[in-house]
Amino acid sequence: MTAPRQLAFLSFVPDDGGDAGEALRRGMRQFRDAEQLGYDSGWVRVRHFEPFLSSPLTFLTAVAQATERMHLGTGVLPMRYEDPIRTAEDAATLDLISGGRLELGVSGGIAPLAGVLDEVFGTTHRGFDGETQERIHRLRAALAGQPVAHATGPFSTLPAGSDLRVTPHAPGLADRVWYGPGSVRSARRAGEQGMDLQLSTLNSEDTGGTFEEGQADQIRAYRQGRSAASAAAGGRLREPRVAVGRIVLPLLTDADRQAHRGFLDFYNNRMDERGRPRQGGAPIQFGRIHAGSVDEIVDGLARDPALAEATTVSITLPAPGGEAAHARVLETVATSIAPQLGWSAAA
Repeated sequence: MTAPRQLAFLSFVPDDGGDAGEALRRGMRQFRDAEQLGYDSGWVRVRHFEPFLSSPLTFLTAVAQATERMHLGTGVLPMRYEDPIRTAEDAATLDLISGGRLELGVSGGIAPLAGVLDEVFGTTHRGFDGETQERIHRLRAALAGQPVAHATGPFSTLPAGSDLRVTPHAPGLADRVWYGPGSVRSARRAGEQGMDLQLSTLNSEDTGGTFEEGQADQIRAYRQGRSAASAAAGGRLREPRVAVGRIVLPLLTDADRQAHRGFLDFYNNRMDERGRPRQGGAPIQFGRIHAGSVDEIVDGLARDPALAEATTVSITLPAPGGEAAHARVLETVATSIAPQLGWSAAA
């Protein structure tokens, strides 16, 4: 495979039901320690009403004060349920505080949960995907400094006739927006819209091949869409970035095996050998877990057709396991696994 140029990690920042403040501080320590290991970026999942991180931009603003170099990302903001203008304001503020280190990952969210979340965040006549696309469009326009409204009369400190733009403006942030697709169609659309691509450990379609082959198809479709967008822009778009998430669990000691046994049992009991739910339901696929020795993990990642097309490999940490087990995963990957795939730690 072609070695990914960047190494990232993705965390739930889980709350185990104890001290919620300490759970957030554990998450901050995880980012600080990962930066010291040389990781290029750290990302957070977003979950509403679950024991995980729900306010990512607030959390990452605090993380920005505990780190200096590593980029900080959202994986991903569920834009169906986010206000695009408020999100643009918070994201720009974070980006400026961090010195231009924000990577803003967006998507729709989990569509099957719309029956519950629509009652909380409001319904829409556009449908789930239509509303998502409208809000992403408004977010990106606001980040780019385009007017979001026009003041027909005096507006506070602004004279009548002023165009209203999001403040503060963070130069360059509009070019650091990633989209998290789950299908070939949505990946192609992300390319056509000029965003970067962030693939997770879930495909929302089952095309009959392996999970990794399905994601390789998504990347190829994305690059086709991106090429068309670049041509339409006169070749001015920069080289696209593609991040691919993989669950990696080095099992080198009895403590490692004990820490991850529950998660591995849960996964293996629910998924078949192709990552499809054993109980049926929606045509989805989950990525395989790379668990075992260092050599076994390196071999599996090296044969991954989607990773061969990626610019970033993102180590996706499971929700369970605990702080020490997650720290050991990140350290083993950075010191023993990623270097064998051609990655070298940032200075």
